[in-house]
Amino acid sequence: MAKGKKMKSHRGACKRLKLTGSGKIQRHKAYKSHILTKKTPKRKQGLRKSTVLTSADHKRMLRSMAK
Repeated sequence: MAKGKKMKSHRGACKRLKLTGSGKIQRHKAYKSHILTKKTPKRKQGLRKSTVLTSADHKRMLRSMAK
């Protein structure tokens, strides 16, 4: 009896994204890696926090995380 193949998870997505208990996907904000001198401390403080992925990308990212 032939079995279907399992979908492999995208390892880069798994390292960057986190699934919450309620099923939402958390991600880190961009623009915090370089050229930080011209950005205000308030702006950089806001970029520290993680945010929830939009509903438009949710299904696609769940598929790439193989969940």
